[in-house]
Amino acid sequence: MMSEFWRGVLEYGAWGLAGTWCVRTTNLIKNLPTLADLSEMDWDIGPVGSARLMVVVPARDEAEHIGATMDALLLSDYSRMQIVAVDDRSTDATGEILDGYAALHPGRVKVIHVTELEDGWLGKTFAMQLAVEQTESEYVLFTDADVLFSPSILRRAMVYAEQSEADHLVVMPTWQVKSRGEGIVLGFLQIFGMWAARSWRVADPKAKLDSVGVGAFNLVRRDALVEIGGLEPQRLAVLEDITLGRRIKAAGLAQRLAFAPGLVLVHWAKGMHGLVGTMTKNLYSSVNFNPLLMLGMCLWVVVFCLVPLAGLGWIWTIPPALLVMFCMAAAYRTMGEISWIDARYGWLYPVGAVVFLYAIVRSMVVAYLISGVRWRGTKYSLAELRRHNSPWQWVRMARGKRMANPRG
Repeated sequence: MMSEFWRGVLEYGAWGLAGTWCVRTTNLIKNLPTLADLSEMDWDIGPVGSARLMVVVPARDEAEHIGATMDALLLSDYSRMQIVAVDDRSTDATGEILDGYAALHPGRVKVIHVTELEDGWLGKTFAMQLAVEQTESEYVLFTDADVLFSPSILRRAMVYAEQSEADHLVVMPTWQVKSRGEGIVLGFLQIFGMWAARSWRVADPKAKLDSVGVGAFNLVRRDALVEIGGLEPQRLAVLEDITLGRRIKAAGLAQRLAFAPGLVLVHWAKGMHGLVGTMTKNLYSSVNFNPLLMLGMCLWVVVFCLVPLAGLGWIWTIPPALLVMFCMAAAYRTMGEISWIDARYGWLYPVGAVVFLYAIVRSMVVAYLISGVRWRGTKYSLAELRRHNSPWQWVRMARGKRMANPRG
């Protein structure tokens, strides 16, 4: 028989958890519509200025996808755009395909071939840095080799970047869901992302922990990139897109987030198995390869997402457990209107949570089994990676820079 004390602890804990869900979900429903939707007619205009835009496309063994990405970019109606594609030591036909595009479009496409990786760099980051160094433009868009762009999205993004005076603009892509397994995992990931960073606070310079970066669409003003030292400080950052967002936010520069449903398409990975494989490479690096933080992430998923299900089995915690379920359903529906991930995958969110837990543990175990991370054919030790993947080191660096060079 449970004592009155422990019964009270469980009841208050359950209601506290439900209250936390209610606050975050209410903020999501209230504030998400305040973010710009670049698919709306208001943004289908030309930019005031004539800023040049360089689109950087790093590619390694992307022969299957690179042609579609290049074709989509070349259909862009933003006239002041140049594509710089970087063939990063590909072993397939990627380089030859890119050379073909450069020959057909000499004024719009430039190809850089990387044959040897410089020591102390990750391949993708090195490719991005090479492109930045060998070109000139007022803005740089970092993207991936498997992204599909609508003809108008670059123009719309440039309009919004100018009007909002953005140093860094992230346009959230629309995830292409091609199987039930993908929908289950991606649906849960967007709920996890709702807690990882408040998208509606990204533009607030005081919200230091709410930053964003997405590999499919990281648009940066070149002056801002120069101000933070380019990509060299994050040369060994596995999550180069998120790290770039953290650095810009830490430096006090203007960061913006916009949506564009259907205008930027990404198929992240094939099937549930493919998504787990991708997360295996990424998740451990997100906490700077710290096992305690990784276990803390596991604990969060269990407490916030799975424990409420257990609450349905005890009469005293059924009401708060149902409230959590309601909040989660509302979050799936609200975010699904923008992400186009069917809200009905919310019924299977426990499966998504368990798969995510498995990916977390697998990411950590694999890193220790091989004593590091293998990225684009090169192995890096955990010791050297930890010096460049801390989520907080950019805040410390920015603070030190401000103290050394105070403004005003």
